[in-house]
Amino acid sequence: MTRPAESICIAALKGGSGKTVLSVGMIAAWHEEGFKVAAFKKGPDFIDAGWHSFAAGSPCRNLDSFMMNASQIKESFSRHAAGADIALVEGNRGLYDGLDTRGRCSTAELAKLLNLPVILIVDVTMVTRTVAAIVKGCQVFDPDIELNGVILNRVAGPRQEKLIRETVEGYCEIPVVGAVPKLKNDPFPERHMGLVPHQEQRCGSEAVSWAKDIAFKYLDLSLIRKIAATGKHKGFLTGSPSPGRPPGRPDKEKNPDYGDSAIPAPGSSTRAPLRIGVIKDSVFWFYYPENLESLARAGASLIELDSIADGALPPLDALYIGGGFPETQPELLSSNTTFLNSLKTAADDGLPIYAECGGFMYLGRGLHVGDRFYPMAGVLPVDFILKKKPRGHGYTILETVGENPYFRPGDIIKGHEFHYSEPVLTSDKGFSFAFRVNRGHGIDGRRDGMCFKNVLGVYTHIHAAGTPAWAQAITRSARSLKRLNKKLPSAA
Repeated sequence: MTRPAESICIAALKGGSGKTVLSVGMIAAWHEEGFKVAAFKKGPDFIDAGWHSFAAGSPCRNLDSFMMNASQIKESFSRHAAGADIALVEGNRGLYDGLDTRGRCSTAELAKLLNLPVILIVDVTMVTRTVAAIVKGCQVFDPDIELNGVILNRVAGPRQEKLIRETVEGYCEIPVVGAVPKLKNDPFPERHMGLVPHQEQRCGSEAVSWAKDIAFKYLDLSLIRKIAATGKHKGFLTGSPSPGRPPGRPDKEKNPDYGDSAIPAPGSSTRAPLRIGVIKDSVFWFYYPENLESLARAGASLIELDSIADGALPPLDALYIGGGFPETQPELLSSNTTFLNSLKTAADDGLPIYAECGGFMYLGRGLHVGDRFYPMAGVLPVDFILKKKPRGHGYTILETVGENPYFRPGDIIKGHEFHYSEPVLTSDKGFSFAFRVNRGHGIDGRRDGMCFKNVLGVYTHIHAAGTPAWAQAITRSARSLKRLNKKLPSAA
């Protein structure tokens, strides 16, 4: 496995410690300096990865050891970090937090797999010398982890910073590479359990600029890059941060969301491309770049659609509706009856449609948000009631038990879910369930995936790198429908 000259993992002791904001700041700062940054997010999170993409000007890739195996993670990291000046991998939760006592699927496991030095962010609210004890514990808990630097976050003042810095550097023999004070007027609002998506943020550029200024002012970016380049910390102990900006190379802007999705890989299909629609707007935007790229490699020409602004669906061979938050703009979605009616007609006519989570909700009869009901596409006989607490949150394992256009009976699907909606069936006819839930919640704790003709709506998000047959299944269904339509006689 190859990696760029500089690679770093940003970790913390727990969620909510500032990893994402500081990672976005570092990415944006290096990007402004002219360095090409390859951004990665450990775990399945779409929202943090979206902010990384926005800051880097290129797609952030998720590295998830539940949905992907070790070789798939290494291949993704190697391929997408190739040509970058620095690769930054943001961890999730605490450094050693995983699915079991061995730390399976933890940030530490990923850092070891990719041989990454780790910078640990520590929230120092109301603590001083104990920080060194905590850092020392992280060092000895797994000596194979290259814990090579510490960032102090939410520092109360110079006296606290000086005491913690000297204690950490004295007892742990690693440098403090940044000290960020308690900040006011944070432009990164939070919803549920993380940041609000940048697609919903009118001031997204301002938020990234704010984070970038924080990184330039309070982090020793040159020292962090030295650690990233060598994986060693000896001799790096320094005093105050020196935020110098070395000259860099200009970076060619790319679409930060689609990546290489419009460019089929060598050896991809040479047949006439399929027109596969992708609803991608301020509501539906949860798409792993690999999912879109895999469709392109399978022979798809991706047609971007807007569920709020567009009229009727254009001619398509298939449709992919990703996740999102339809509950944030239900009135706008519901009022676009032309689009909704054309979607219902297309589904009735057999158009292959694959919809995940928010996309699944969009295919239902409607959404109950507060005391109001908002009609949706009405493809599937189900209403969705928005709740205040998550109904499904975490990794999922689905076993295919019902006939559907995309997976064979017996196929095991690994993915993740995150939804606050509770589905309520309005009929027990006109659909079938595709999956048995072996892990997770799905629709009712036992089942997931509602199937109608060539439509499959499912709460679980899959990652194409870990489910490589998915894109081929969608394009295969699309080609089958295309062949069938060619054989049908024209209407009189």
